[in-house]
Amino acid sequence: MSYEIPEPYVWDDSFRTTYDNIDTEHKAIFECIFNCAKDPKSAALITKLYDVTADHFTDEEGMMVKAKYEDVTNHKQIHKDFLAKIKSLKAPLDDASLAWAKQW
Repeated sequence: MSYEIPEPYVWDDSFRTTYDNIDTEHKAIFECIFNCAKDPKSAALITKLYDVTADHFTDEEGMMVKAKYEDVTNHKQIHKDFLAKIKSLKAPLDDASLAWAKQW
């Protein structure tokens, strides 16, 4: 999943979906990554990024199951792998880790 990422790293309408709740959650993830970039020494911000992303993935996966999305199992694995990567991040974050989070 690669998109053109604006700098500074902020939400814009090019990231909108057709679901307001998902857009709100995506905005929160953007904000968490932006905050991590502003303060890469903060372990608390990495934890917040993990928590916000995990909550979003739970909501998104629930919507997929409800909609009977046929590739939900694969999508859940992608989410699981992403969360594992976030969990492995340690402060201070380096530029490569921040770039990875932005590009996902």
